[in-house]
Amino acid sequence: MVIADGDNHRIIQWEMGDTNGQVVAGGNDKGNRMDQLNYPTDVLIDKETDSLIICDRHNRRVVRWSRHGGTIQGEILIDNIRCYGLAMDDQRCLYISDTDKHEVRRYQIGDKNGILVAGGNGQGAGLNQLNYPYYIFIDQQQTVYVSDYGNHRVMKWNKGAKEGIVVAGGQGQGNVLTQLSCPKGLFVDTLGTIYVADSFNHRVMRWPEGAKQGTVIVGGNGEGKGANQFNYSFALILLVTALHRPLSTEQYIDSLYEHWHALNLLEIFQYSIQCSGELIFLNLL
Repeated sequence: MVIADGDNHRIIQWEMGDTNGQVVAGGNDKGNRMDQLNYPTDVLIDKETDSLIICDRHNRRVVRWSRHGGTIQGEILIDNIRCYGLAMDDQRCLYISDTDKHEVRRYQIGDKNGILVAGGNGQGAGLNQLNYPYYIFIDQQQTVYVSDYGNHRVMKWNKGAKEGIVVAGGQGQGNVLTQLSCPKGLFVDTLGTIYVADSFNHRVMRWPEGAKQGTVIVGGNGEGKGANQFNYSFALILLVTALHRPLSTEQYIDSLYEHWHALNLLEIFQYSIQCSGELIFLNLL
């Protein structure tokens, strides 16, 4: 499991059950040298090259950092981009959200320009617009799901589409079941069910495909440190992607949240983006 520890300007790797992590990128204070990061917001594992791809937000760049032992610095893949979220499809194309241009682009590895796949029509609330796109999820059909933070909605952009479809929220900022408030972490299962970290409502919501409203599966009891609460600054959305599992998604979320809480990790890290195997960790912030 790798964690983008934004305020500490580093990437941490944790094995399940460990009480101490290992710095695998950054960790040399805030800065723009190639051995430094500046408020990383997202990270993914490129298994083919055994490397980390990191959204180095305040340095306005996406960097690759080898996981091979002895690596002391990264390399720039894409620069001059106000990146926030990252995703990779089955063809190893990168999808990156840009909060300056309010768009998502798809990049081949080595490509500096990319192809527009969502937004790109200025900041706004139209179906062909985004307003601070944060996290991204890509399905096997290269459908792009975006947490449209400033519009309090989740948007779905089919491959080649000129405009998106509102699939969660989109009814203004609020806390009723038809609304979201500054959504961030995002996951979509094989049935099209959306799980979204509803950050300012301190809850995780589930929206079945085609549903007009969601259901709260974790949190929703105000901001706090109680066992039934989240704090938008630290809470995590923990999602199970494996099929044929002995516990339900909700049971996994409950048990894993308790595990992380016991290790005080919820008060240390702001961002938990991805792990290998059966579980995907996405941050609520």
